[in-house]
Amino acid sequence: ICARKCVTLRPETIYFGMRKLFFIFLFFVTCLSVTAQVQQILGNWKTIDDKTGEPQSIVHIYKGSDGLYYGKIIELLVDTQGHEALCVACEGEDHNKPVVGMVIIRGMHAEDGCLTGGKVLDPDNGKFYYGKIYLEKGNLVLRGSLDKRGFIGRNQTWLRVK
Repeated sequence: ICARKCVTLRPETIYFGMRKLFFIFLFFVTCLSVTAQVQQILGNWKTIDDKTGEPQSIVHIYKGSDGLYYGKIIELLVDTQGHEALCVACEGEDHNKPVVGMVIIRGMHAEDGCLTGGKVLDPDNGKFYYGKIYLEKGNLVLRGSLDKRGFIGRNQTWLRVK
């Protein structure tokens, strides 16, 4: 003899199940949008000097094999009068290396739709700064600062290269 057990779903059980599904869905949508925003940061960007307003270089931002993000100067837009630009102010392994091909954004990770946690090299003075990169109105904003929280520093706005 087979006994059937009748299962009845109470309204509150259905409500909590739907609510749980909604929050799971919301979590995945948020994760996808943050990932999409970071993906928009990747590519080639024209750097603009924040003091003069003049274009300086083209930087290629990419994701490395270690999962971190980097940026390399692929072209200089300033006149070097036929000479190869070298990073004379840099220290260590970057000293007197060509600026074209130099990795100036190092070891950043994605967080809340921006890149943060790494360092940014200024080839003009050879100094490293804490960096944060995010998008604003279709342009890239690079915040270089002396402190990790970004209070003491300055912003540069870069333009996407088409």
